[in-house]
Amino acid sequence: MAITELDARPAMMPDRLFKESIPVAERLIVALDVDSKGEANRLVDELGDSVVFYKIGLGLQFRGGIALASELKSRGKKVFLDSKIYDVEATTKSAIQSIAALGVDFTTIHGNTSILREAVAGRGNSSLKVFAITVLTSLDDSDLHQMGYTVSVDKMVAYKTKSAIEAGCDGVITSGLEAESIRNLADASRSNLIIVTPGIRSAGVSRDDQKRVATPESAIKSGADYIVMGRQIIRAKDRRGEARRVLETIDGALR
Repeated sequence: MAITELDARPAMMPDRLFKESIPVAERLIVALDVDSKGEANRLVDELGDSVVFYKIGLGLQFRGGIALASELKSRGKKVFLDSKIYDVEATTKSAIQSIAALGVDFTTIHGNTSILREAVAGRGNSSLKVFAITVLTSLDDSDLHQMGYTVSVDKMVAYKTKSAIEAGCDGVITSGLEAESIRNLADASRSNLIIVTPGIRSAGVSRDDQKRVATPESAIKSGADYIVMGRQIIRAKDRRGEARRVLETIDGALR
């Protein structure tokens, strides 16, 4: 199927998935995990109209990524500024206000319910969507135990999800392995919580530093609304073709 058809056609989604219709082409968020703003721009140029949504992580944010976010918006792209803010309530609110002023689409925060509430207040009436991070996909149960937590990943994810819903966050960031349980929690709370899943790898692709991974198909079928992929596309010989293949996999999973 041509990418233009994917761009134009909203996804037909099962009732248990996010209720709002999201175009299939926007469901793939490509992580710009590169070393410079110039390299990021070259990657965006190469991918062309095959990718609509990009994530700018912490590494690139300190190398011109904030300016890049504005440039991508001017090019008609959507931008996920993955800032992972974690601070006291007042500072978090101020940071989110600054991010909202940039006009980006998504951002991320850590914190308890009171911090999350202030983040939601900080975005005001802007179109910015605030996502609470549950547990990083590079962590597993043993990592949580090393950090002093006595609960398992799935229980921590459930707790963080309930906190995000209570605080009024737009969504959560979690692995595809927990997407179904989160979707069930959201449905039980009558919440249109958006689920974004990093740590996505197609079958047979190296996990790199990720421990809780899922394929694009399994994540979408489990209830994820967006998937984030970086290295698999960046390292591909045919980057545009790889992005198209992932989008077609997403489209097939939604059917």
